[in-house]
Parts: sequence; C-alpha cells; structure tokens
Amino acid sequence: MSKVRVATAQYPVDFLKGWDHYVDKITSWVKEAAGHDAQLAVFPEYASMELVSLFAEEVRQDLPFQMSEMQRLLDDYLALHRELARQYGMYVVGGSFPVRLPDGSYRNRAYVFSPQGRVDYQEKILMTRFESELWLISYGDQLKVFETPFGAFGINICYDSEFPLLARRQVEAGANLIVAPSCTDSAYGYHRVRIGCQARALENQCYVAHAVLVGEASWSIAIDENCGRAAVYTPVDVGFYEDGIASIGEWNAAQWVYADVDLARSEEVRVRGEVLNFRDWDNQSVAASAEIERVHLE
Repeated sequence: MSKVRVATAQYPVDFLKGWDHYVDKITSWVKEAAGHDAQLAVFPEYASMELVSLFAEEVRQDLPFQMSEMQRLLDDYLALHRELARQYGMYVVGGSFPVRLPDGSYRNRAYVFSPQGRVDYQEKILMTRFESELWLISYGDQLKVFETPFGAFGINICYDSEFPLLARRQVEAGANLIVAPSCTDSAYGYHRVRIGCQARALENQCYVAHAVLVGEASWSIAIDENCGRAAVYTPVDVGFYEDGIASIGEWNAAQWVYADVDLARSEEVRVRGEVLNFRDWDNQSVAASAEIERVHLE
C-alpha cells in the first residue's frame, strides 16, 4: 500500500478556557480529519503554545517562565495525542512542543503518534534568530525517517524546509513525503517556507505536506501573529500538477487541507519523468566544486 490521504492543518490559536477545552478542540480536529478518511494528520509548528493561555498573566508575559511551565503539561499532551491516534486509527504529527532536556536546554520537537501507540519525534535542526536568541532553543542534531504501511516520511520543521540537504538526506533514506509543520508571523515568513517546500518537492521529486498556524493571540508574546496557507505539494511533472500544488487552503482560514497521494508515483517519476532532478542531484557537485572563473565584461 502506497496511497494515503493526508490532512494538513491551518490550525487556529485560541485562548483556552481550561485543559478540557484543549482536549475537546484537539479531539474535534482529529475526529474531523478521520471523518474525511485521512490516514495522516499534520498539525503545525508551535501549535502547542496555545496551552500557555492556561497560565496566569505573569507567566504569559515571561517567555522563559512559560516555557518552563509548559513542561508540566507535556505528559498530558503526549497521552492525549497517543490516545487520539489509537482511537481514530491515524498517524498524527502533533503541534511541535518546546521540550526541556536534562541539561536545562530546550529542543523544538514534533511528536509522531501511530495508531499502534508508538510515539517518537523529530527535533528542529536549524533555529531562526527569534528561537535561538529569545527562546534560547538549541539546535537538533538528528534526522529521522518514519516508516508506515503506506511508505516513509520525514519531517522538516519550518525553517528546516529552507535548507535542501536536510530533506535530501531523508529522501535518500527512503522518504517519499516530507512533512513541514510551520509557524510564521508574516507573509514573508510564510512564503519563505512555502518556496522551500516547493523546492524540496521539485528537487527530490517527492510530496511535501505543509501545515500552518493561523490567527492572532494578543495574550501571547510567542505566537501573537500567525498566518499562511496549508498545502500539499507534488513533483512538477507529467501525471502530477502543472504548478506542483495538489491542494492548498484559503488564506488564514481555520481548516484541514486534504490530498490523496500515492508515494509509489514519486519513485516512478524519478525514473520516467520529463526531467530527473533526483537522479541528477550529484551532477551539480562537479561544477559547484570547480574553481570560479571571474569574467570581466567592461
């Protein structure tokens, strides 16, 4: 089996009334995706940060404080998503969570939950200036590929999608789908990630599922503004889509975006495509490693 229906979220930030409100919200989102026969549901980067609304004002206005307090909710967050994946028989990529390590540093983790109860994660590899300088989140150091009955996928969290070697390693290890959960506070940021996602689909001749956080949260100093459009991107070749877009959401709307993909077709286009970007990757290294000749035209 290589066919899978992917649901990628335009997930809205809310001020939560309590933990039960969060449980009801996440449950309704997963239930809706399952009702549309999705087998893989992807939430965006830092979607978990709406949990900060459960804390007092002094916590919400102190970034180090709120990240520390978030750790008290991690076990419940994991248990909730694990149960929902099991209950609805879906693979779920949860909204990423800033996790404190034993040495006191933080990593931005996107957890993956399987219908069988397995839980693992991909850490963000590269940090934006905001994350490294203000959030003090450390760089991840390991790439993973997640094996499923429908094929393998890798995760590039937001900024990671803008660097080609990360997805390349995962695709070379067997991933035919790259999942890109993102959190961007401006159209500039959104388009950087979108362009990165489409570039990764082009050069690797694979699928990319992009999830986004949307909405305003004036109560938060971390995720106060969020915008974008979730989408599923494809190789740009015969048999796919002329613009490489399988589906894309409405700007800033709260919604799931669905696409039916066949990961085996990614393998086929790498052999029979009009162009063979995946095969020709290494050919660029010859010219790229040669000495540059400076040509003066004046």
